[in-house]
Amino acid sequence: MDTESFAGVENDPSSEKGGRFTTFYVDHMLFGVEVMKVQEVLRSQANTRVPLAPEVVSGLINLRGQIVTSIDMRRRLKLPLRPPEAIPMNIVVRSGDEAVNLLVDEIGDVLQVEAARFERKLHNIDPAVRDLIIGVYKLDDRLLLVLDTNKTVAVTAD
Repeated sequence: MDTESFAGVENDPSSEKGGRFTTFYVDHMLFGVEVMKVQEVLRSQANTRVPLAPEVVSGLINLRGQIVTSIDMRRRLKLPLRPPEAIPMNIVVRSGDEAVNLLVDEIGDVLQVEAARFERKLHNIDPAVRDLIIGVYKLDDRLLLVLDTNKTVAVTAD
C-alpha cells in the first residue's frame, strides 16, 4: 500500500481530529489503523511457528529479508479461532522502529472519517476489545473501532 500519498494528513485520533484509516475485519468487527502506521497489506504468508511464544504470536514471516512477528488478532481479542479453511490476510504495521504483522479475517477500505463522529471508548464493548482501542467512529451503518497499535503489539508471555 502506498502510504506516501497521505504524508500531509493529520491522523491523530487521540486528539479527535479525524483522518484516514486502513480498515479490516476480525469476526465481523470493523477495525481501523491510521494509514501512516500501515507499512503494507499482504495476502496470506507462510508463518514459521515460534516455540514457547505467547499464544497470540502466530509465528514469524520473512518480509523481503526482514523477519516480522505475526500476531493473530482473533487470539489477541480473545475471539473464537478462525475456521481452518479461512485464510487470514496480513496488515504490516509500524510500532516505533519495529514492523509487526497483524493476521486479520478480511481487508476493508481506506476510510476518511470526520472528527465529529469520534467518541472515546464505549463502555458496552467487550473488555478484551476495549483495552486495545483508542476510540470509535460512528459511521452511517457500523462502528469503526480505532486500534491502538502500540498496545496491540505489546505482547507478553502468558
